Amino acid sequence: MTALAADPGRRPFLRSVDVDGVRVRVQTAGNGPPLLLIMGIGGNIEMWHPFDEELRVRGIQTISFDAPGTGESAELDRPHRMRWLARMVEHLLDGLGHRRVDVLGISWGGALAQELAHQAPHRVRRLVLAATTAGVPGLGGVPGKPSALIRLVSPRRYRDADYFAAVADQLYGGETFGSADRHLAARLARPPSSRGYWHQLWAVQGWTAVPWLRSVEQPTLVLAGDDDPLVPVLNGRILASLIPHARLVVVRGGGHLSLLQLAPAMAGLVADFLAPPDP
Repeated sequence: MTALAADPGRRPFLRSVDVDGVRVRVQTAGNGPPLLLIMGIGGNIEMWHPFDEELRVRGIQTISFDAPGTGESAELDRPHRMRWLARMVEHLLDGLGHRRVDVLGISWGGALAQELAHQAPHRVRRLVLAATTAGVPGLGGVPGKPSALIRLVSPRRYRDADYFAAVADQLYGGETFGSADRHLAARLARPPSSRGYWHQLWAVQGWTAVPWLRSVEQPTLVLAGDDDPLVPVLNGRILASLIPHARLVVVRGGGHLSLLQLAPAMAGLVADFLAPPDP
């Protein structure tokens, strides 16, 4: 483990951790109960801002990481499925000294969060699933608009600011990121490698949680925007119907990235959900 910055207390603390032979960049910040944040496909740690800042002022410690091949984490030597990645995340928690955490996943990260809760239920206290699905289309998931889905094949939106501006409305729906310079800067500053991005696409191919979702015992908050071109709101309804202790919140006018676009309100929802202690 190699420290990249100082002060593991309130301020963000960056480090590199060797997990299953892969160098993974991790950030921990704040004090309080730990919440593991799992970003969507191609995303990096910095893209969580200012959502993670809003969580920290509400007394939640955040843990975020760059998936292999994204941000500043090393690439995998070969592609792996979601089960392998979930084990890697569990080993990451071991390396950080966390026995049990709350977990929040957005989009692709929501699939990985479900897999972690299934494979290692003793490691996950509560679960938050945002703009995600119970499986790929045809295996539990309802497909989004073809014009939006086709743009997921390429990581170009992480490298080309003009292209991102041109496709953001059609791709993400909801409120646009036209004035969110900080998000755009974070997105463009550390784009995923092409290999890393395709490995993430490979991991989720054929994935479904439908056969085992009814065995997920963790209290779960499902967040779904009703203007999400990539993951239609029906996916949130399916998740909430299959997970025994799930509650669905539909974000009116919310798009695929409403968790980040509406950071203060969404952080408040998440913090309220995570506040109750274990029974």
